[in-house]
Amino acid sequence: MAEIIPIQPAEPEEDKIDYAVNAIRRGDLVAIPTDTLYCLVADPFNLSAVEKVFQAKSRAWDRSLPLFVESVEQVVDLAKGLPSRFYLLAHRYWPGPLTIIIEASACVPLKVTGNARRLAVRQPVSTIAVRLLAQFGMPLIATSANVSGHPTCSEAREVLGALGEHLSLILDSPILDHRTATTVDVTIPKWRLIREGAIAEDELREFLGE
Repeated sequence: MAEIIPIQPAEPEEDKIDYAVNAIRRGDLVAIPTDTLYCLVADPFNLSAVEKVFQAKSRAWDRSLPLFVESVEQVVDLAKGLPSRFYLLAHRYWPGPLTIIIEASACVPLKVTGNARRLAVRQPVSTIAVRLLAQFGMPLIATSANVSGHPTCSEAREVLGALGEHLSLILDSPILDHRTATTVDVTIPKWRLIREGAIAEDELREFLGE
């Protein structure tokens, strides 16, 4: 059963960040509060950890796993070319509640992309997530901490009840902003809205001049 550790949201304690990063490096699953909801984070380049995420969530194997990234530059290494719209959107809305679907490069494990070579990436606002990314030094799988098809979790105890047996650690801190991230797909010639959330479709169209 997962260990629950309280952590400060604005100034997360360094020893607790280190503790979580060490668990991730071991291939364990960790649940963290983010700027939108509780997420499972794991090493996307550890295939055993990737498989644990799919099993914990009862997630279909053909569904890709989203990633948190530290910067636009980090996405360049993950992508098979990036359209100009990606750079426009990322520089305008990151860090923030915008997930962007891109074509994945061969360096990304096929299993992470749901065998589709497409990848959803986002730079988070959450200080906890930001510190984890900086300390880990690579992107992190960041998928909602719930069983697929079930409600998302906004408290550590909810995560424990839903997924505790699959996790080694849950960082316990309040979620200060419950907005849903907007998701857009830029892998097609004309971008497509996948899910509308904190950023409205009309705002995106106006920003992109469409």
